This record gives sequence, C-alpha cells and structure tokens, in this order.
Amino acid sequence: MKVVIGEDEALLRRGLMLVLENAGIVVAAAAQDAVDLVALVDEHRPDLVITDVRMPPTHTDEGMVAALQITRRFPDMAVVVLSQYVQRRYAVELLSEKRRGVGYLLKQRIADVDTFCADLHRIHAGGAVIDPEVVAIMVARARQDDGPIARLTPRQRQVLTLVAEGRSNSSIAAELVVTEKAVVQHTSRIYDALGLAADDDGHRRVLAVLKYLARE
Repeated sequence: MKVVIGEDEALLRRGLMLVLENAGIVVAAAAQDAVDLVALVDEHRPDLVITDVRMPPTHTDEGMVAALQITRRFPDMAVVVLSQYVQRRYAVELLSEKRRGVGYLLKQRIADVDTFCADLHRIHAGGAVIDPEVVAIMVARARQDDGPIARLTPRQRQVLTLVAEGRSNSSIAAELVVTEKAVVQHTSRIYDALGLAADDDGHRRVLAVLKYLARE
C-alpha cells in the first residue's frame, strides 16, 4: 500500500511516517499544507491519502476541503481524515461524498499502532471506518432525547454503535460473542425502530446510521 500524508505539525508528520513505514506501508510523500497535498496526490497517485482536518494557512478545515477535492478527482482512492477533536459533521460530510474506502479518525488513535494500521488496511480494502469516540458521543447525545435511540435495548445500542463504526456483521458477532444471525436480527429491529431501510451494503448502512445520529 502506497500512502501520501498531509500534516503540518513536523513531529506528528514524522511520527506518522515512522509508524507506517514500520508497518510495511510505503510513504510516497508528505505535505505540510493542503495545496501541496493535492499536488503530491496528483503526482504519486497513492492507494490511500491521510490528512489532518486543520491545515495552513487558516488551520480551520483546509485538510477536509482537500480530502473532498481528492475524493471527487480520484473516486477509487482511499481517504482517511484525522482530527484533533470530535466533529460529527465531518464524518457525515465525508461519508456522503465518498462511496467506499473512507475513514474519519481522531489523532489519538495513532497511539494504538496495531489498531490504527488495521483500520488503514480495512479502508484500503474499501471499508468505512469511523472513530469509536466520535460514534460514542453521537449515540450518547441521541440517548438524551426521548427518541428511538433511547428506547433501544442495551444490546441494540451496542450493535448500533459497532455498525456506525463501520464494523461488518461478522466483526460485530465476534466482538459481542453472538452469532451473525443474531446480529442480523438486532440490526433489522434497529432499522425498524429508526425508520431506516435495511441494506446489505456496508457503506450505505454506516451512512444511514450516521445521518440519523447527526440529526438527533
């Protein structure tokens, strides 16, 4: 897997490069701002792009804008956006734009090197991965209202959380130590409760759940 990185903080940029290289991932180039990131992606055509949300010159959302630009220009290229803080609208916006091979992770996730690299491989393979902390905050917020989320059983909320993170039925079954049939039954009841259409496409079901949580 060949990667291009967009990160303006020199220490984090170097650390991220070392983490990837030690995991056998090729770092083709690293950019310090969003303009260079787009140029380097165009030059190297990597398998996956990793970018911070906040980049120079304003340190607001230049990295996010660049990520969306890259997804439109190279639809088959996997993209991972890293954020210092939870911004649920970024997760929804990115997933709405990108059909497959997409991730939204908090920077602190890099410290868990094995999980972080496993997430990158899942995204490279076409999966959708949303940071567990982002999902937890969205679910907790939704539970505060007297809506469908609050009325789900504890097990259904566990399944909902894992679905929103982009986990497959087999992964959810392994995590909760239940059968895949049980997971299918839980998700079916969750979709009914939330008024969502059941769909076997992993990306679409993640997007549907996140959009629902974002409106709560």
